[in-house]
Formats: sequence, C-alpha cells, structure tokens
Amino acid sequence: MNKINLRQLIIPLITVSVICFIWFKPVQLSYLTNVIASLIIIIANYIEYKGKPFSALGFQREKFTSKNIFVLAPLLALGLFVFYVFALVPGITILTGVPIDYSSFDELKGNLPACLITLVVVWATAGFGEEIIFRGYFMRQFVKFFGESKISIVLNIVLLACFFGFMHSYQGITGQLVAGIVGAILALIFYLRKYDLWFVIAVHGFFDTIALVCVYYGLV
Repeated sequence: MNKINLRQLIIPLITVSVICFIWFKPVQLSYLTNVIASLIIIIANYIEYKGKPFSALGFQREKFTSKNIFVLAPLLALGLFVFYVFALVPGITILTGVPIDYSSFDELKGNLPACLITLVVVWATAGFGEEIIFRGYFMRQFVKFFGESKISIVLNIVLLACFFGFMHSYQGITGQLVAGIVGAILALIFYLRKYDLWFVIAVHGFFDTIALVCVYYGLV
C-alpha cells in the first residue's frame, strides 16, 4: 500500500459512503443519481487535492484534441459496439441461457423526441457520470492506495467491473455480465491511455449513442 496521509484516507471513505448511500437508499433519484455523485466526487477531490479536482480524475487538457475525441474515440466505440453485438452478447446469452432485458428501452423505439432527451441524459449520467465515478474516482483511488503493479491493476479492473455490472441489474444476469465486461474494457482503455478520462468519456458516450440509434430503429 502507498503511503497515505489522514486526509487522503478519510475523504475517500466519506465520499464512497455518501455515494453508496444515494445509490442504495430507499428514495431513488433516478437519472440524477450519477450527476449528484459526480458533483460530490468533484467537491471531495477539490478538498483532497487542494483545489485541483479535475486533473486528479484524469481530465488532461493536452489530450483533449479533435483527433482523440471526434475521430479515435468514435471509431473505438464503433469497434466495441460491433464486438458487443456480434460476440459478447451472443456468447454471454449462450452461457446464461437468458437474453438481455432491454424492456426499459421499449418506449424509445421510433420515438424521436424521447430518444433525443435520452441521448442528453445518457451522455450526462453514463458518459460523464459513470466514467467520473468508476474510472476517474474509484479506479484512481484504488491506484492511489494499492499502486500500479500488474496484480493491483488486474484486481482494480476486475473488482470494479463486477461492481459496474451489478449496477446494471435492471438488464438481468446477462446484462450484468455484459456490462461488467464492457466496464472492464473501458477500464483497460483508461489505464492504457495513461488515465485519460476525456477519452473514455467519449468512447462510452459514443458507444451509448450508437446503441440508442439501434434502439430507435428497433434493432435491439
């Protein structure tokens, strides 16, 4: 374990506790949950890192380029979606014998206004929200405490992928496993890109955008 001072220990413990409370308490905040959790994380990082909350999450200004965000990220998102549709989902479905539960998206089929609203929500809560929470905060905090040895990184990715999959329980067991694997891939990209949070936000956002287009046309 790396050398950690009291502030670096207490603030993450409080932050994670608060996030788990708003995730699992009886009163649900719907799509606002991840937005609120992200704001809590930014405030916590502001305190912990003395006014530099964004760089600690992986927001690297020098890597926010048109090529990265609007060329490489969409292409990677498309490749990941092809893998998702033609290999990952069929393979996990065969393993579990249960299809993914997409019923929560039924009302979006052929409904353009609803899809446009959902697109904004998805980018805010999944693209930004989930990536700030899972990759920018949880993954970076794990590295802070346990370092970057190969074993540590593998445990980091696997444990958070399991939790990420669990948070998609509304899609059934197949959806949870698929989401966990996708989360692990996003985490691996984050690590290989030297913790470039802008890039994984863009990959996640474009992946979900492609998925939403498929939902609109009834392809899933």
